[in-house]
Amino acid sequence: MNVEVMTSFDTHLDALGHVDRRRLLLALLNAEEAALPIELDRLEYETADRDVLVSFHHNHLPKLEDRGFVDANLDRYSVTRGPRFEEIEPLLELLDTHRDRLPPDLV
Repeated sequence: MNVEVMTSFDTHLDALGHVDRRRLLLALLNAEEAALPIELDRLEYETADRDVLVSFHHNHLPKLEDRGFVDANLDRYSVTRGPRFEEIEPLLELLDTHRDRLPPDLV
């Protein structure tokens, strides 16, 4: 992946296309300190925790890591902001600010 080129809006929307990825990215946005990791097993999910962690491992984290939005430590099931998190941050802030005006399945 060419890190010099900013990712497209479609890439941002694809990254936000699943509720579990949105929850993770919004948790990273709202973390007290940007450098602190988010532990995947501490987020709220609608399905069984084990199923979600498997899905994160095989689907969600690779998608977010490939785009540089997160850095994952699978040994600890933790995630930190990736080198390109700031590219998706304005969209996350918009979603977070207007959460009460958006469909309830946002997060």
